[in-house]
Parts: sequence; structure tokens; C-alpha cells
Amino acid sequence: MHLVFDILTGIGVAAAVGIRPFLAALVVGILAAANVEIHFNGTTYSFLQRWPFLLALVVLAFLAMVLERQIGRDRGYRSPETIALALCALALGALLFAGSLSARGTQHYVAWPGWIGGVLCAAVGLFATRPIFARARARLDAQAAGAVTLYAEGAAVLLAALSVVAPPVGVIGLLALGYLWLAGRRREDQKYAGLRILR
Repeated sequence: MHLVFDILTGIGVAAAVGIRPFLAALVVGILAAANVEIHFNGTTYSFLQRWPFLLALVVLAFLAMVLERQIGRDRGYRSPETIALALCALALGALLFAGSLSARGTQHYVAWPGWIGGVLCAAVGLFATRPIFARARARLDAQAAGAVTLYAEGAAVLLAALSVVAPPVGVIGLLALGYLWLAGRRREDQKYAGLRILR
């Protein structure tokens, strides 16, 4: 049963960092350091709850927000900075999922599937929410558009925290993100089909 909960936790936290990477990973690291339903002590991934890594996440979160403000709405979701942010999300998703699987070190669980699962779950979070945030920012003025990032951070932090303290929330969150992704793709397909008809 512990392994099932660890998998569900890994799914949720990886999907959360796909939405926004740094603060969600920071919350997981803080909960692990406080030994709240998760910990990485005694594993290869113990650095995920150590203060140097947590401090680095705080700095990266701050830099990401500053860069997004400077980039602006027009190219914020197509810029090299955003691509780098997406790669960070995939990497953190892999680390956190693998760390969740190795958290029960005495049980000798294999952690490497977490690397694959973490990338996949983070990708779902990334592709499901990025277009939604882009459309929201495009429709708002500059000041209101900045709030979109705060809402995204809040959603990512909430999903990450709930996935740790109530692991089944993780798979529910992933399914919800998957639905958003599929619905968005369907909407885009209908839009392009309509454009082809007009031509």
C-alpha cells in the first residue's frame, strides 16, 4: 500500500511542477524536510529537502517571475526563457517522482521508473495549462496579466501539497489536467477546421 501511495504522490507532484515548477517543488521539499507524509532522507534524492536546493528553488522562482515580466505577453510563451522553464519543469518532475518512489528506502523500491513517469506527468501539466495561461494573458491588460502567473503558482502549490498529504489527489489532478489538454486540442482542431472551410 505504501508503494501505491508513493506512486500517487509522485504523479501529483510531477503534474504540479508541470504547471509551475519552482514553488511547487519548494513546497514538496519543505514538507519532506518536516517529514510530513514524505521524506527523502537516506536516499539518493535527499538533496531535494536540503536547504541549498530549497534556496536555489526560491531564487529560480523569483528570477522566472522577473523574466516573465520583462519578456511581456507577446512572446512570453515562445521565448527561450519559457523553453528553459519547461525543461526545468520536466527535470523537476522526474526528480520528485523518482524521489517519491525511493522515499521508502528500506523497501528497496526501484526509483528509475519515476524518471519516466515524472517527465510524462510534468508534460501533461505543462501542455494542459500553458495554452490556457497564454490565452488568458493575451486577453488582459499588463497588470491583470501578471496575476495569471500568481494563479498558476497557487494552483501548482496546492496540487503539490495535496498530493503529498492526500496521495489520491495526485491522480485526480493528473486526470483533470489530461482532460484540459484534450479539450484544448479539440478546440484548436475545430478552430483550424473552421478556417479551412472559410478558405
